[in-house]
Amino acid sequence: MSSKVEENVREYYGKTLESSADLKTNACCDPGSVPAHIRKALSNIHDEVTSKYYGCGLTVPDDLEGLAVLDLGSGSGRDCYVISQLVGEKGSVIGVDMTDEQLAVANKHVEYHAENFGYGKTNVTFKKGNIERLSEVGLKDDSLDLIVSNCVINLAKDKESVLKEAWRVLKNGGELYFSDVYADRRIPVELQEDKVLYGECLSGALYWNDFLRLARKAGFLDVRLVESRPLELGNDELKKKAGHIDFYSATFRLFKIPTLEDACEDYGQAVVYKGTIPECPQFFDLDDHHRFIVGEKFKVCANSSLMLSESRFKKHFDFLGDMSTHRGIFEGCGVDLPFKKADDACGSDNGGCC
Repeated sequence: MSSKVEENVREYYGKTLESSADLKTNACCDPGSVPAHIRKALSNIHDEVTSKYYGCGLTVPDDLEGLAVLDLGSGSGRDCYVISQLVGEKGSVIGVDMTDEQLAVANKHVEYHAENFGYGKTNVTFKKGNIERLSEVGLKDDSLDLIVSNCVINLAKDKESVLKEAWRVLKNGGELYFSDVYADRRIPVELQEDKVLYGECLSGALYWNDFLRLARKAGFLDVRLVESRPLELGNDELKKKAGHIDFYSATFRLFKIPTLEDACEDYGQAVVYKGTIPECPQFFDLDDHHRFIVGEKFKVCANSSLMLSESRFKKHFDFLGDMSTHRGIFEGCGVDLPFKKADDACGSDNGGCC
């Protein structure tokens, strides 16, 4: 991140904004639906931490028990403290942020949350640093099970470095699960230099197709959209500045699995979900068009099979078939629009990847 951009972001989140009520748009807001187990975890978070939350989505995936987790741009620590409860006392959470004021709030309440969660000692650590250079805060290669981030990567100047660093520190089979703001076209340079638009997570947003290119360049060959929603800016002045640019909040999951291909290939494979993920007793959603119903056989491409068999989800599935016979491209693939509705892009209810 250039020094000017970094300074502006620190000023905006450290001094300009005193609470989420000071935001000028709805870019940094949660979606309306929050699962019950996360609502319960949120109820245990200190009010000061919650009041200084500036996320744009829900960045808490399923099946977290015992994981080592990193939060990129952890801010006041809200998501770290939610995940702290879900990984359990044997898991760990590291939050990295560069804003002193935000880190002060997060660190102020470390012991409060450990006691509130019934832990003998905290499993959360906060580090000051830049998410483009994780080695500077001591994060080693292949050391983490999961990375989350909530409306922060758009604030980084060098987004390619963020994605490359994420690939470096994740273990094989690990996951980058994050929400961010995206644009339907490239942002003009003059808007990128607007401090308010940048601070509001808008003018630093990637054009979604550029994001796909950077993710694949970093090693994440198959990017999966979990959910997305259009953003209504709700501020006439900023809407006028943005002009014809449409913005979206989107949650993606990217797996560090070197054997993934850049397209969905058909090998005649299928999976059956056992229903053993505690938060998902009836079905499990891998992304916005893969819902696995308990006990039902579901045809999948090779990449979907690998995302399940080479990750923490392996124990929750039975796997049918192998990669001995290639049958061509998986039917329904080839659509490369992450904000296109799944039922417009994919095949039948019992299968379909894209």
